[in-house]
Amino acid sequence: MLIRAGYEITYDCPAPTPMNLLLSIRPERLPDLVTMQRITANAGGAAVPMRQYRDQFGNIANRLLAPAGPTTFRADFVVEDCGQPDPVVPGAVQHPVEDVPDEVFPFLLGSRYCETQLLSPLAWSLFGQTEPGWARVQAIVDYVHDRTTFGYPHARPTRTAAEAHEEQHGVCRDFAHLAVALCRCMNIPARYCTGYLGDIGIPPVDAPMDFSAWFEVWLGGAWRTFDARHNTPRIGRILMAHGRDAADVAITTSFGAAWLTGFTVVTDEVEQGEYAQSARERA
Repeated sequence: MLIRAGYEITYDCPAPTPMNLLLSIRPERLPDLVTMQRITANAGGAAVPMRQYRDQFGNIANRLLAPAGPTTFRADFVVEDCGQPDPVVPGAVQHPVEDVPDEVFPFLLGSRYCETQLLSPLAWSLFGQTEPGWARVQAIVDYVHDRTTFGYPHARPTRTAAEAHEEQHGVCRDFAHLAVALCRCMNIPARYCTGYLGDIGIPPVDAPMDFSAWFEVWLGGAWRTFDARHNTPRIGRILMAHGRDAADVAITTSFGAAWLTGFTVVTDEVEQGEYAQSARERA
């Protein structure tokens, strides 16, 4: 299947402001691109130079100096997807900590938004008797999904996993943070993910499209996808970045005042014929 994805995001800066962007899809998805993923920054009709690099997690990032005034970031591309829901692998085993690969080991540790020390007693009291492996992660996902109420009015960028557990509401990042923290407490490596997730294969959602957060755990020698907000396999995830938590994968980071004044995200399935026709029209 083909998915059209992209965004138009505008920030208004009172003075020149350095910014870091994590708005590219992950390198693993680049071979799936049907059209070029061209990320642009425009201010007052002029292109703003950007420099691309790979961060410590292998995510594709861009750095720039946004001028005073509004700067708009855009991308519009088509990517090929398998069209299948997230794989379910009930037999995926949990590895002993001593057998966890070195590159995976950091995802066992606490991080800024995932306070494992605070949540460890709770995690062991809730999940200590569950079967290690897939069943244990699913039990954690069920718990977070049932305990937490989703709502955009609940959004708060400083909310941690422990606070999300206490307050029992939040947005997708809070669901992911709490599940990640509980998994790490149970010695299951877990990493936070952000990317595109449209309404493909489900009834349309009556809300503006946004980027989404989910998480992956290391089971059976591979990273496995889980989603505590939706708690069901979904079709059409397009991963942009992963890290220890949201602090590592913020879509934009500004080093100075920058006011968000425009935000549009697109994630739609397109038919082969429909895309071919729109491509001819653009040409």
